[in-house]
Amino acid sequence: MSRIPLGPLGGDSLGDYLREQRQSARLSLRQLSELAGVSNPYLSQIERGLKKPSAEILQQLAKGLQVSAESLYVRAGILDERPENAPEPADTRAVITADPLLSQRQKAALLDVYDSFVSGTTTPDASTRPSATRRRAPKTSTPKR
Repeated sequence: MSRIPLGPLGGDSLGDYLREQRQSARLSLRQLSELAGVSNPYLSQIERGLKKPSAEILQQLAKGLQVSAESLYVRAGILDERPENAPEPADTRAVITADPLLSQRQKAALLDVYDSFVSGTTTPDASTRPSATRRRAPKTSTPKR
């Protein structure tokens, strides 16, 4: 009894793509499994088309391979490929820089915020970080009897 790989036959499968990406990054199965936090046997089964990974596993693999998670989602059939005539996303940094209605200070502030979002670092939101401007309600004293 032979096992039939998941996905399309031929060299276009998710497993083949992952193997190509791993090899071009000069990573062994073991190295990628450590980088991505995925077990070595499971990664091997994905590459051979025996297992279909979840979106979370694909995201971990994308980080380990330094490729976009979207490309892995498309290969795995989770996302549809972007149509060829779809508009390219705007270059956000260029749009902010070119906006004549913004001052240089506003542009710098927006670019700092944008960079913090796309760099993968997170900053606490205003509801969870302490603020010097937050005021406590005044204490009311009740007369002692």
